[in-house]
Amino acid sequence: MSKALDRISQSPFTHRIERAELPRWFHQPTFAIYNGWTDPVEHVSQFNQRMAVHSRDEALMCKVFPSSLGPMAMRWFDALKPNSIDSFKQLTQAFASCFITSSRVPRPLDSLLSLSMRERETLKAYSNRYWEMYNEIEGNYDDVAISTFKKGLPTEHGLRKSLIGKPVTSVRQLMDRIDKYKRVEEDQQTGKGKAKVVP
Repeated sequence: MSKALDRISQSPFTHRIERAELPRWFHQPTFAIYNGWTDPVEHVSQFNQRMAVHSRDEALMCKVFPSSLGPMAMRWFDALKPNSIDSFKQLTQAFASCFITSSRVPRPLDSLLSLSMRERETLKAYSNRYWEMYNEIEGNYDDVAISTFKKGLPTEHGLRKSLIGKPVTSVRQLMDRIDKYKRVEEDQQTGKGKAKVVP
């Protein structure tokens, strides 16, 4: 027990970082706490966004980073060798390499080709599924998005016919067209749900 307490009382930061004083006016933002299971790069990115105003203050960035870590990640931090971290970059690289197995792997582009509208699936549900998958692909593939979304629709679907008859040239135009057809679909569904009034 005492060995563990001794270990966590030793700072992994060099004297340069450890001795630096925090600015008097600093007010610590609230951070998403890293649980050890999500992408470490995304966590560092979120931390950087919250601390953007202070990004040039290396010592502050280093000292505040542990307060964004949950129990599992704190065990990693406490196990760092004393006097081994001399920069925020060094700290975040050590963090990312420790939790690399939790990194999000981008989906391959061809995963969009396997997507198609299921039987009795609404346009809204298909659209949500499609864009969720599209957002997991790295890079800008607007032309592929337009063609694969259209191919995923049944041949007799009104939106597919519309996209063939009057093609769109950007994802923004595609989204606008999808929204129009989603509204039509929703109107039809609410119309079906209404009870018929007997005169």
